[in-house]
Amino acid sequence: MVRSSRVFERYLFAAFLHRQNWSNFTTLRSSITKAARLPRMDYQDAVCTLNTLQTNAAALEQVRRERGNPELQLQAMRAFLQRSGLTVDELDHLNIIHVTGTKGKGSTCAFAEQILRNYGFRTGFYSSPHLVQVRERIRIDGQPISKELFTKYFWQVYGRLDETKEAHGGSMPAYFRFLTILAFHVFLHEKVDLAVIEVGIGGAYDCTNIIKKPWVCGVSSLGIDHTSILGDTIEKIAWQKGGIFKPGVPALTVKQPDGPMAVLEERAKEIGCSLQVCPELEEYPVPSGSLQLGLAGQHQHSNASLALQLSQAWLQRHYQPDEPLPSSANEHSGLTQAPPFQPSHIMLKGLKDTEWPGRTQTLQHGPIAYFLDGAHTTRSMLACVRWFSEAAAHLERAAGVPAVRVLLFNATGERDSAAMLKLLVPCHFDFAVFCPNITEVLASSNADQQNFNVTVENMLTRCLDNQSSWRTLSGQGAQPSAELLIPGSFPMVAERRGTDTLVFPCILSALQWIGQGRDPVLSVAGKRVAPVQPSVAAKAEPLREAAKIHVLITGSLHLVGGVLKHLDPASTA
Repeated sequence: MVRSSRVFERYLFAAFLHRQNWSNFTTLRSSITKAARLPRMDYQDAVCTLNTLQTNAAALEQVRRERGNPELQLQAMRAFLQRSGLTVDELDHLNIIHVTGTKGKGSTCAFAEQILRNYGFRTGFYSSPHLVQVRERIRIDGQPISKELFTKYFWQVYGRLDETKEAHGGSMPAYFRFLTILAFHVFLHEKVDLAVIEVGIGGAYDCTNIIKKPWVCGVSSLGIDHTSILGDTIEKIAWQKGGIFKPGVPALTVKQPDGPMAVLEERAKEIGCSLQVCPELEEYPVPSGSLQLGLAGQHQHSNASLALQLSQAWLQRHYQPDEPLPSSANEHSGLTQAPPFQPSHIMLKGLKDTEWPGRTQTLQHGPIAYFLDGAHTTRSMLACVRWFSEAAAHLERAAGVPAVRVLLFNATGERDSAAMLKLLVPCHFDFAVFCPNITEVLASSNADQQNFNVTVENMLTRCLDNQSSWRTLSGQGAQPSAELLIPGSFPMVAERRGTDTLVFPCILSALQWIGQGRDPVLSVAGKRVAPVQPSVAAKAEPLREAAKIHVLITGSLHLVGGVLKHLDPASTA
């Protein structure tokens, strides 16, 4: 216990120094370095400087002020864009597909981008959050931009904003705003044929909504999320999502519950655009067996249908630019059904080839199968449970032996962890493991995955709360435990005797305990092993003896990203 506490103290102190150093570095650089010299900085310098734009107390206060007048958010974004050297009108040249939704918007974008890339177009794709490296958010032709390009364009944009901040009260754009501006900057300079833009949060007042003339808009499945920002009912959320509609620009949506669908319809009428509902994927006329999706899970079917319709609308605009588009609400007094056309072989190949890491993804490492899905709402967790149950059962049948099942879970922000955990109980996990979104404790964290918005104390407290919820939901009862939170430090492992639940201080320590040296990737030479208490090591005997181990990692895309950093070394290249 003493050793583990000291390790955590060293980690906290190192993290504090790292942050302080970069804060001082930024101040020093601003005073002695001209913008022309900024591109000489390397990739990690760029990422660490980017991290100084994460939401701090001052930025949070600004957000609170802007919520009272949401239009201020878009005004601020336009001003930052102009200071960076771009105008809103220039964004029209990107021929944008703009997509929002509560769940599935990223997968929809991935399908659409792959389809249009298969047609030979040079594509840009902006998404969030990233899993392992921040440059994943900005993709050219399906690949994250290189470290060299990220560094080059980062310092160009940062330098322009930094040079002009004194004339604007010292203001700099927050993290997501900056990355959105950077993405537009990259796509314009790299001369993409089109850009697929995923909304961050909501739609109406999201910073991506400075786009004036996209070519087509899409709304994926709606649900309850980000209620403190978007509203506490699905109808209020639908109003926010419909805010990306633009006059004369075709809009498409998947089937929604009656309430939010009525709101989307009314928004389309107010704004003056057509709104069509996508057919079921099974309604498209295709040869038997030819429609295969690269992303697993029944819930991906509606995303694929929306992507087909978005791609078709974009292609029609590209190849028939003179054909008039529906331009007024009077022409469309209600919802219409989008026809289920026959997809081309290029479209079918695009759907099959689509990859979107961290969403219904399976990795096989020796006897261990990892099932990764960043579900973080109750609706997306329902889909995750359905996918995991089917996929795990299929692997067990193929192996001919039962597997030990392990849940690795974390949730962040305002998410209802208990509601998601309740959905996971029927999966009958042998172990439930909880950890914060910290990649590893025994080494300095990757700058790409640093989060200064929440303390380690808060993260571990959340994990302990999740552990308690799991015990209650699975019928074990919330037993009292020994003192786990020692002032100023934390134990390496928090364990409650007689249960199947454990809390680890980082992702690597959790993965190493689950793998018990049986994962060839985690067991590579030089990989440091986090120490655990003898009782915790003894508890893992079923994992050492099992023929197969199935691990579901879910609850947070940031957790999934931290896991991929360790399980997929290529993701950090």
